[in-house]
Amino acid sequence: MRKPSRRQLLAATPALLAARSAFSAQLHDQEPSVPTASDYLLDESVTYLNHASIGTIPRAVHRAHTDYLAACETNPWLHVWGDAWTEASARTYGLVGALLGAAPDQVALIRNATAAFGMAANGLPLGAGDEVLYSSLNHVGATASWQSASESRGFSVRRFHFPIDDPASLSTDDVTAAYLGAISDATRALVIPHVDNIFGLRHDVKAIAAGARERGVEWILVDAAQSVGMFDIDFKDLGVDVYATSAHKWLQAPKGTGVMALSKAAIAQMRPLVTTWGHERSEGTARLFTDFGTRDMAKLLTIGDAIEFHQRTNEGREERLGRLREDLMGRVDSVAKFEWRSPRSYADGGASVVAVGLKEGSARDVARALFEDHRIVVRGFTGPGMNHVRVSPNALNTEADIERLWSALG
Repeated sequence: MRKPSRRQLLAATPALLAARSAFSAQLHDQEPSVPTASDYLLDESVTYLNHASIGTIPRAVHRAHTDYLAACETNPWLHVWGDAWTEASARTYGLVGALLGAAPDQVALIRNATAAFGMAANGLPLGAGDEVLYSSLNHVGATASWQSASESRGFSVRRFHFPIDDPASLSTDDVTAAYLGAISDATRALVIPHVDNIFGLRHDVKAIAAGARERGVEWILVDAAQSVGMFDIDFKDLGVDVYATSAHKWLQAPKGTGVMALSKAAIAQMRPLVTTWGHERSEGTARLFTDFGTRDMAKLLTIGDAIEFHQRTNEGREERLGRLREDLMGRVDSVAKFEWRSPRSYADGGASVVAVGLKEGSARDVARALFEDHRIVVRGFTGPGMNHVRVSPNALNTEADIERLWSALG
């Protein structure tokens, strides 16, 4: 029997094309606008200010995901392995590349940022005599794999203490100096957050990368879980090798999705953890790290829809997030029992991840009470140098949400 042509295969996939067309029509019939709570599936009683942990998903993006799931089941083989997937995934790769400022063949669709660091820890050419360096600000998802891999691969891991006595006073230059000052002659890989998830310190990644290269660091890896979707990214300008995010946070994609961009050196030298049939077709591209057997294609396609929604609603987002931040900071500064524990300027070292320090009580207890008594979702941090409530608003949040939080805290 003669194999069907690509045109015939595409013509045989009306369900997938219909799902794609439905999302396009829904999105593009609307003028670019600021998203509101009605655009989401959130319980109306919930004030959600915890996007740094896990984000919300817009109704339109959720509907696209469920439509793709239904479409895939109309012919599973065709929609997972056929040309329909090839055509649709090319669009997603293009959107991810444009979002990150990377070529489409330098991006991979992964599970989350943690998976990216697992791939790097086990796949980069590191061994005896090499040191991997990171700070106490790093999220465990970006660091645990290095410790585990070091035991079998022979490289060493060093975690240095990042100074958090007064994070509100730290400039981006101070942050850069802390990292560069910690590099040793043995350091071959440096792992940093673009924005840390504890205090919201925005790192000058380009400056840190340049300084690290001058000091002999070969591999520079960035945890972008708190940056992609919050502000614009230009991977090709940063000078790093791995830039990875969990797309379910600020980008508002389905849970369990992530993206990463890789330098040409990383693509050439990082060994994929999983090798399957057809890998030779991906040689020389980051697709090697997307393909590890059967994937949830509906979920991966929806990353592209989340990006389109983000683009459609992105105008003025940084300014809005900055205003919410300023609003909360002014309130904190006016009451003695609170303390602002994040950079004071959004433009210079800050982010939409902020720490409200408590001078009395446990931040974990306060965060729990905020939800149980007021249905407000934040996260509490306690520990050495920490007793704060972390507040992380995103696109759907408004001044009214900050007012509700403040009334409940007061």
